[in-house]
Amino acid sequence: MIYIKTGKAIDYIRESSRIVAETLNLLKRSIQPGMKTLELDRIAEDYIRSKDGLPAFKGYGAAYGKPYPAALCVSVNEEVVHGIPGERVINDGDIVSLDIGVVKNGFFGDAAITVAVGNITEEKKKLMEVTEKSLYLGIEQAKEDNRVQDISAAVQEYVESHGFSVVRDLCGHGVGKKLHEDPSIPNFGRKGIGPKLKTGMTLAIEPMINIGSYKVYTGKDQWTVITQDGLASAHYEHTILVNGKQPEILTVI
Repeated sequence: MIYIKTGKAIDYIRESSRIVAETLNLLKRSIQPGMKTLELDRIAEDYIRSKDGLPAFKGYGAAYGKPYPAALCVSVNEEVVHGIPGERVINDGDIVSLDIGVVKNGFFGDAAITVAVGNITEEKKKLMEVTEKSLYLGIEQAKEDNRVQDISAAVQEYVESHGFSVVRDLCGHGVGKKLHEDPSIPNFGRKGIGPKLKTGMTLAIEPMINIGSYKVYTGKDQWTVITQDGLASAHYEHTILVNGKQPEILTVI
């Protein structure tokens, strides 16, 4: 079921999304070579709790198997998403995806950025630029009376025109009283397909883009998604509100 939000619900999603954006900004300023990914997780959780929010990812999935153990997903280079913070050291030349969710007043916000650490290759730089641009092209399609796959097609067409590939095993989603709601929002598809978009929908749009093949696998920790060919991946995400013909980004970073 796709939920239409109004009034107070939108205000609460906007508040959770604001904390998400502030946390990502803090992490972007804090990350540096030599840090362990676990240090970033501690920074994120401390900030979220200081704003009376709760880390939405921590404990997620307990009903389906192994619960996610951290507040933050930190995915480095070939790790696409859901990287568990730990002892891995961040090095000069890495690109690092930081994905965070917050719940406050019973409503969720969700966003992600990819950060360049030190001097990265031109190929990684282009990957980041194309992935971020594809997110905004997708958001432009999130308007009243468009279809879900208008978003998907905008992402896919732009990404593939630059020689990169769209991860197909993962997708964006609705967000609100739950972290993951309907509709699913793939990053590939055909225009004019899928549920019609209506004012009041809140969506997490999140391209996950690879330098090489779109194929991925899940690591032994049962969470981290990794490119099969070992080449780098980038990830950007915003929570947005469908608001007539002008979508509103709630996780303004």
